[in-house]
Amino acid sequence: MKKILVVDDDAAHARMLEAVMADWGLVIHLADDGAVAVDMVKNQPFDIVLMDMKMVKMSGMEALQLIKAYNPSLPVIIMTAYSSVQTAVEALQIGAYDYLTKPLDFDKLKLTIEHIFESISLKTENRHLKIRLKEKDFSHDILGKSPAILSLLDTIHMVAPTDANVLVMGESGTGKELVASAIHFNSSRKDHPYVRINCAAITETLLESELFGHEKGSFTGADKKRKGRFLLADRGSILLDEIGEMSHAMQAKLLRVIQEKEITPVGSDENIKTDVRIIAATNKNLKQMSEQGGFRQDLYYRLNVVSVEIPPLRERKEDIPTLANHFLEIFSKKNKRDIKGFSPDAMDAMIRYEWEGNVRELMNSVERGVVLARSDYICKQDLSFIKVTAAEGIEGEMDFGNIRLSDIEEKAILSTLESAEGNKSEAARRLGITRKTLLKKLKQYEK
Repeated sequence: MKKILVVDDDAAHARMLEAVMADWGLVIHLADDGAVAVDMVKNQPFDIVLMDMKMVKMSGMEALQLIKAYNPSLPVIIMTAYSSVQTAVEALQIGAYDYLTKPLDFDKLKLTIEHIFESISLKTENRHLKIRLKEKDFSHDILGKSPAILSLLDTIHMVAPTDANVLVMGESGTGKELVASAIHFNSSRKDHPYVRINCAAITETLLESELFGHEKGSFTGADKKRKGRFLLADRGSILLDEIGEMSHAMQAKLLRVIQEKEITPVGSDENIKTDVRIIAATNKNLKQMSEQGGFRQDLYYRLNVVSVEIPPLRERKEDIPTLANHFLEIFSKKNKRDIKGFSPDAMDAMIRYEWEGNVRELMNSVERGVVLARSDYICKQDLSFIKVTAAEGIEGEMDFGNIRLSDIEEKAILSTLESAEGNKSEAARRLGITRKTLLKKLKQYEK
């Protein structure tokens, strides 16, 4: 809804304007003084300000100057008496959009407001056109044309050219690394190193050395001096993946690096200056963790200068055919199979499926379908997730009427573990059991 701020110290006139303009489908806010109007503009967004010139405390002219100093693009329509038209002309020179004389001609007022919204719409379209024209220089591997993905790409367009630290958030399998890569390779640092490290894949004792380097003999096994990832990424970008898994001790050291822009290798007293843009990625809610003490709040704010949130696949199902056909082409070549496409029921099943593992799970399912397809097309029964979708009456290779419950459980656990690429913690989360229970079950299956 379009929001209009009406500024007039004549309460009866202001209420009349409110009633008339509300009938035009506009949301009206009232202010009885120029100073109040300036404060309101600073604290909430408005599309247009309609303001009287003469008010007792702060005049419309003074308020116009302050509003334009704060937000030069905000359209301000001045209301004035015939005797102060010259003053209204001066207001136009300051930056007012137009002036209307009292008593107001409501048809003219409505027409002026419509012209403003048309102008705003045209500027928005031009801005989007410029972005689209620049797309030929915008390199990325993010597939999809859904509104959620187009919004994500627009955000990357704005964020990439800056030098701000970025926090990329999204569920497992949504493509956080692709987003981080797009940010780096569309930035001014694109010709310099892009270094990646998974903070969850390295033990705490080795992570400091991996990030900041070490001196020869600084710990057991340090047989030579080694540069850390931050030094290797100098003048470029570093992706700190799974940042939510980093210990509090390492968080404190990373915070110092961000603040001082220098690193200290393990076993050294030398501080080395570095110029690195940090892109952090996580599938955890760092804001909530910071509020509960699970993540340093000061580090969270240092990393979250700009945040980019990737939508899960279930919220952009219109992208599934594009993604599925892309993976089909890749895996058909990789596995030397001439698969022409998907049967209608297979594509329908993929679109209906919730994809808890997101794009990664879809990719794995398509690869398996390519390998197991019995014809030139991937059919519904070739898709891995169909075997556990009993709710639709599709039971695949399992006859649920003649199988032990323990065998069904084993099939579900092993299939989920496979779709999670062997990640036991992720598989346990999808199954709704603890990691300890999952490990116990897997040990039983080995017997």
